[in-house]
Amino acid sequence: MSDALIIIPTYNEKENIEAIIRAVFNQKKAFDVLVVDDNSPDGTSAIVSILINEFTNRLFIENRTEKNGIGTAYIHGFKWAIEKKYEYIIEMDADFSHDPKDLIKLYNACAKNGADLSIGSRYSKGVNVVNWPMKRVLLSYFASKYVRFITGIPIHDTTAGFVCYKRKVLETIKLDTIRFVGYAFQIEMKFKAWKHKFNIQEVSVIFTDRTLGESKMSGSIVYEALFGVLKLRLKGIQK
Repeated sequence: MSDALIIIPTYNEKENIEAIIRAVFNQKKAFDVLVVDDNSPDGTSAIVSILINEFTNRLFIENRTEKNGIGTAYIHGFKWAIEKKYEYIIEMDADFSHDPKDLIKLYNACAKNGADLSIGSRYSKGVNVVNWPMKRVLLSYFASKYVRFITGIPIHDTTAGFVCYKRKVLETIKLDTIRFVGYAFQIEMKFKAWKHKFNIQEVSVIFTDRTLGESKMSGSIVYEALFGVLKLRLKGIQK
């Protein structure tokens, strides 16, 4: 058993899931992988189930009965990881927008450099995004600027979904009080960690848009992020 778990939430990721799992297991650092699948109709979970026979005690799957948002998928995975006593828990997308080679950077920031939470940041050193249309780059970049302005949180990439947590952070944050399920979930988790005075470090990474499968981005997710931060600012933190 590794000390670090990669959580990959999936919904219709049959084009990517085997390749991303193999890429994670090809890294020099040994990571375990938990796939949290939201009942993908394309057979994503079946592919993972076959791979489990090859990667015994390293690859795991949790099958949920319906699609309830990436935030609830991650919380499901966080609770699983806490129960299994992993020291470091990393969020990662299935579509290669997060480079598996950067996993070690996030891990080392927490395991060696004193971070309680490390963020694979697109915006800590300029704008490091590849293959996104300019409209989406601007939306994401200024969304993070907006969040930083409204909440005061000292993070450049507040909506990043490539994040490593020490277990104690997830144990401290009351996961059942997390209100948001989409883009704003990432903001809320960072906001609560910051309010609890955990050490947060940003690690510069290059984000590459997916080439296979379909994006899960929607207008309702953006709406939740933009207006959700106002609620965070007004209500503060629920401890």
